Amino acid sequence: MAPAAKTKRFARAVRAIRRHWQLYLLIAPVLLYFIVFHYMPMYGVQIAFKNFIATKGIWGSPWVGLKHFNRFFDSIFFWRLIKNTIGISLYELAVGFPIPIVLALMINEVRNARYKKFIQTVTYAPHFLSTVVLVGIVFMFLSPSSGIVNTIIRAFGGEPIFFMTEPAWFKTIYVFSGVWQQMGWSSIIYLAALAGIDPGLHEAAKVDGATRLQRMWHINVPGLLPTIVILLILNIGSLMGVGYEKVYLMQNSLNDESSDVISTYVYRSGLLGSQISFASAVGLFNSVVNFTLLLSVNRIARAVNQSSLW
Repeated sequence: MAPAAKTKRFARAVRAIRRHWQLYLLIAPVLLYFIVFHYMPMYGVQIAFKNFIATKGIWGSPWVGLKHFNRFFDSIFFWRLIKNTIGISLYELAVGFPIPIVLALMINEVRNARYKKFIQTVTYAPHFLSTVVLVGIVFMFLSPSSGIVNTIIRAFGGEPIFFMTEPAWFKTIYVFSGVWQQMGWSSIIYLAALAGIDPGLHEAAKVDGATRLQRMWHINVPGLLPTIVILLILNIGSLMGVGYEKVYLMQNSLNDESSDVISTYVYRSGLLGSQISFASAVGLFNSVVNFTLLLSVNRIARAVNQSSLW
């Protein structure tokens, strides 16, 4: 680009900022947050390639290259961590992603305003529970001695199941408790997208004799498709980012075969084991995989559906 064209473009940008300075002032705290807490800490990424010694600082610590990455790849825990992390994420994506869409479509079809508000309140409420409270409720409900689930099992002549110590049950409990907590809140963005669909399309479909189910399938679902694609890209982009808090609270020595994920391993290695550089390398590997997935899925979505993040 010619220098004159660059200067002209810069001048236009400055004029636009002056004209809409209130909007830029409004977004400034958000930009500052991301700069301070997300971009500036990237300076510490180099710890993953060093043998970090606190007294020497980041710059003074000796460089070891890919030593910590090789150690992680050769670890006996590597494949278990990858399998559990991806397994939980895919399970959560397969179950937790479509349910808010279905819920939004169902709520949108409710005609009684009071009943609609009641359903929304009931489904939104669990989102405001803290992770600790949620896990406490799960433990109470699944208790082998007094939990309501095992009480029902015993009432039908079955034997109590020790859900929280059985590795086979961990992923299902983790995913479905998360779906119960987040499905109402996640449906809000789909309800907003449904509100933006032209009512004239439904009126025309009614005139043509379309049933409610047909209108949902041929009008509402296509209207939601761009939103679904964007959220799917974001979900796949965090496929390796299984939350640490909930897994850690539900984890114990009897179920860690299926509950041990990369985030809990980073906690054990970095904070409990004081292996800062090694934990940083594991965390960086996780972030790079997520970033690669995000770029790949975004490119595929743009090629297939013309809807993407950029």
